[in-house]
Amino acid sequence: MSEVAEGRRARGGGGAARRAERTAVRIECAKFIERNIPNLEILNDEALEIIEANAETILEEVGVNFVENPEALKRWKDAGADVHGERVRIPKGLARQLCKTAPSSYVQHARNPERNVTVGGRGLVLAPVYGPPFVRDADGGRRYATLDDFQKFVKLGYMSKWLHHSGGTVCEPTDIPVNKRHLDMLLAHMTLSDKPYMGSVTEPVRAEDSVEMSKILFGSDFVDQNTVMTSLININSPMTFDGIMMGALEVYAKANQAAIISPFIVGGAMAPVTVAGTLTQVMAEVLAGVAYSQLIRQGAPVIFGAFVTSIDMNSGAPTFGTPEAAHITYGAGQLARRMGLPYRSAGSFCGSKLPDAQAAYETSNSLNMGLLAGVNFMLHSCGWLEGGLVSSFEKFVMDADQLGVLHHIAKGIDMSETGQAMDAIREVGPGGHYLGCAHTQANFKQAFWRTELLDYKPFETWDEEGARDTVALAKARVSKLLNDYQKPAMDPAIEEALNEYVAKKKASMPDAFM
Repeated sequence: MSEVAEGRRARGGGGAARRAERTAVRIECAKFIERNIPNLEILNDEALEIIEANAETILEEVGVNFVENPEALKRWKDAGADVHGERVRIPKGLARQLCKTAPSSYVQHARNPERNVTVGGRGLVLAPVYGPPFVRDADGGRRYATLDDFQKFVKLGYMSKWLHHSGGTVCEPTDIPVNKRHLDMLLAHMTLSDKPYMGSVTEPVRAEDSVEMSKILFGSDFVDQNTVMTSLININSPMTFDGIMMGALEVYAKANQAAIISPFIVGGAMAPVTVAGTLTQVMAEVLAGVAYSQLIRQGAPVIFGAFVTSIDMNSGAPTFGTPEAAHITYGAGQLARRMGLPYRSAGSFCGSKLPDAQAAYETSNSLNMGLLAGVNFMLHSCGWLEGGLVSSFEKFVMDADQLGVLHHIAKGIDMSETGQAMDAIREVGPGGHYLGCAHTQANFKQAFWRTELLDYKPFETWDEEGARDTVALAKARVSKLLNDYQKPAMDPAIEEALNEYVAKKKASMPDAFM
């Protein structure tokens, strides 16, 4: 073979290798965000001190209810609170003193150690939508969610580069009995993904199942000594802690597993219509909830939560992406940092029925708000639609793509020698261009965030390819990710043990759909 032919073959082989590299399935997962930008602080010290003082006054004078939980009432009384019936009044300073043992950050371990996340500090962990009973896609429209839908969302979460966490109830599989579906959901998170996950909170016994299944997955000793779940404990605002949620909190705190202590605030309905009034109630509820977790076990990891929206006073429907919600989210972040606790808030919130312009505007406002507010754990970061009633397949991948923007904003501005680019400016000089200069050639691959979804082609090319809008592009993206999905490797013995646990638990009780 001549040298020319040999050279051609080598060049051809190189081209084929590059084409293969471009088309090969790559399952990437970005590390959780570490901010190099400042938080937006909207309240001055005087305002923060007023809100904190008012919150402690509310706890002392008005109190909170711990319903259907005699053990909780006894714990509070033993700690020095004034307990009458189910009302607990907490003397000023007591709740804050109890909260001091909660850690400022913690590591949540994944079964793949490369997927471990740190919750707290300057970090931001992104988790998907949680809780909707309905799903929507471009072909089937709006319908009740099934286990198959749930499993597809877990796969999409695993395949989404910018998503750090598999989440929890990404949709509610209504084809499975209520008392058994948590087993199938946990099994899906544990086997179809190797990212961190959340446990069940809908009954204390389901929280216990979550701990037991985690022990099968990680080993009992490992779970005893490490945090492998971060789960959502909602407060029934205003100022009511029900026995079911507190029972789940008790299970997780005893097991050293993390809980988000989160008021569920709809301003004007479950909290005052003013920002300062709502922040006061949020602070009071979080103080009481975090303090109770530390009564269960000192040092149990907890997150200061704030789910905040306002209400349309004409229709009664919740609204999202509003300036008032932003003010509350920014202010709650400051309060969380003053307490030295990780902070949960924000998400891909919108009230739209479809993944349309309204959804995009409201979601963009909510996501950027969360980044600037100093949120450490963002539940609902992708897939949320219709005020949280719907998990949308197309919006899931639309939002997941935009999460990459948060990563790049959070990096801040590179002021290294490379970032300053003085060599490029000298090389190009007046009237030139930077496309071929050495600095551009060395850095272009990492210089700019690149979408995996949106279309930036010229009009003619876009038109020839079918003039697809964003929903059509998202539909194709969903299909590609599910087709490319590859189940992460798992010890067969562990998977068999998990399946046996689920089968045995299901067989031990009759189906219940209520």
